[in-house]
Amino acid sequence: MFEKFEAAVNRYDEINHKLSDPSVIANQDEYRRLMKEHADLEELVTKYGEYKKVSQEISDAKEMLKEKLDKEFYEMVEAELKEAQEKLEIIKKEMKILLIPKDPNDEKNVIVEIRGGAGGEEAALFAGDLFRMYTRYAERKGWKTEMLDSNPTEIGGFKEVVFSIEGSGAYSRLKFESGVHRVQRIPVTEAGGRIHTSTVTVAVLPEVEEVDVEINPNDLRIDTFRASGAGGQHINKTDSAIRITHLPTGLVVTCQDQRSQHKNRDKAMAILRSKLYEIAQNEKNNEIAQERKSQVGTGDRSERIRTYNYPQGRVTDHRIGLTLYKIDDILDGDIDEIVDALITTEQAEKLAAGGDYED
Repeated sequence: MFEKFEAAVNRYDEINHKLSDPSVIANQDEYRRLMKEHADLEELVTKYGEYKKVSQEISDAKEMLKEKLDKEFYEMVEAELKEAQEKLEIIKKEMKILLIPKDPNDEKNVIVEIRGGAGGEEAALFAGDLFRMYTRYAERKGWKTEMLDSNPTEIGGFKEVVFSIEGSGAYSRLKFESGVHRVQRIPVTEAGGRIHTSTVTVAVLPEVEEVDVEINPNDLRIDTFRASGAGGQHINKTDSAIRITHLPTGLVVTCQDQRSQHKNRDKAMAILRSKLYEIAQNEKNNEIAQERKSQVGTGDRSERIRTYNYPQGRVTDHRIGLTLYKIDDILDGDIDEIVDALITTEQAEKLAAGGDYED
């Protein structure tokens, strides 16, 4: 473990030297690449500096305890030694977490798809609630959201809604949201006051660049149509909406929320690239040995991951057994406690599975 940190420090120093080189500064692509690598290494270097500082404090304290000290001073040094040793153990755990290979998609923007499942109009209404939850969460994080496609219902929900979230680390925070979200409540359409159970499917896809996915134009069928809103009302008098069919896979994506056909086409292509990337990633993950895979789950759309129980005011994430009695706050976008718990669980599983992080 320490060899990896030493290598990180050496590389960090090397990059610092290169960043002051006029020829590197003049090459903007190289300069940006080095700045990103520099930023990636900074946390490792800082944490290793903390480790060495506290290690030195422990060494100094042990040397002092060998000397003849009065009782009061001896006890003070002994207490400081114990505190430093406890701090060092925490730092070592943090160092091991930093060495866990990062998901290359973590810093990417995301495309989120929410679809009503079992439950008809009630599922569509809850799809609208989840859409608001994620957009409110994005607001809290200072991220930008943009609607890409939607199929609203007349009573205020969505049969399906597709939108993008742009912001640093968006995928790292939202990737665990993919799966089936279940709601238990009395629907507004229920006259008898009975609690119904409905489901909504969420898919979170990393937004990928053209270089990440190669798409043959001959494999695409592109159709234009007139965008429409709830109840079939036309929201655009021109054929600006776009439907793209990827013939080899049968994937179909639409985008109708932009006013121009050109913008809708660009957004639809972005969705298609992300979907094709997801298929390729899933195939790759299936090749990885089962015991090395994270058990938290980040993509199975058929997995029931969370229940929102309105009568009890609780939200339960079934993957980690976490129950919080703050449903109103969560649906208002306060989901960091759930996200943090999922990230911590994934880190613990990866540490348990990988001997590479041991010292």
